[in-house]
Amino acid sequence: MPYYGCCTSAVLIVRLIRPAATLVPRDAKARRVLIVDDHPIVREGLRRLIEPEPDLAVCGEAASEREARRAITECMPDVMIVDISLGQGDGFELVRDVHAHYPNLPMLVLSVHDEIIYAERMLAVGARGYAMKQTAPEQLLVALRQVLAGGIYLGAALTASLSAAAGARNASLSQDPIRRLSNRELQVLSLIGRGQSSRIAAQALGLSVKTVETHRQALKRKLNLATNGQLLQFAINWFTQRSRSPAA
Repeated sequence: MPYYGCCTSAVLIVRLIRPAATLVPRDAKARRVLIVDDHPIVREGLRRLIEPEPDLAVCGEAASEREARRAITECMPDVMIVDISLGQGDGFELVRDVHAHYPNLPMLVLSVHDEIIYAERMLAVGARGYAMKQTAPEQLLVALRQVLAGGIYLGAALTASLSAAAGARNASLSQDPIRRLSNRELQVLSLIGRGQSSRIAAQALGLSVKTVETHRQALKRKLNLATNGQLLQFAINWFTQRSRSPAA
């Protein structure tokens, strides 16, 4: 099961749970929000952030792809908040499939990943916004309302980075081998970097071990690595450096 450590969840819950406030009477037309995250403490933090808002209402929660698909049909949300990494399945597949079946359902991705590559790919598969879990609570509400209004939301740092990257995309592609990876290969690389075996990675992504091994071979080829040991070292270094990057 993908796991980013208790610190991230603890920081999120502390930042999202605001002092008790007097609840404003809820608008009968409050927009319904579905929260999809595999950490209960994160879902609780988001619920406590959203519920006091008169124009928003949490209609359901889900911890996996399967639960999310069922919740969509049961509570008919107006917007979804989706984490990239789920206990069973993953946000990439969920966002892509939901967008294909419910093109008018906006989705805001909430993630610990601050790289441009994740934001680009999530927007490409159908997300309407991308925010960091370290984002201030008030800004998350801004992001939620922006995607509900039909807009696109990105944090200020990501917006600037995407603009800069657009002018040098071809050079970036040749210099950064990570950009050559498919979404699934990127997910497998991240799991390898966290020390997960092929069996555990397969369980986390809902794949067979053979399929994960095929992705490992593709990773070695695309990253110009000769052995599994080199792949492991590359993945650990990449994941460690990424985890230390400043939040957007």
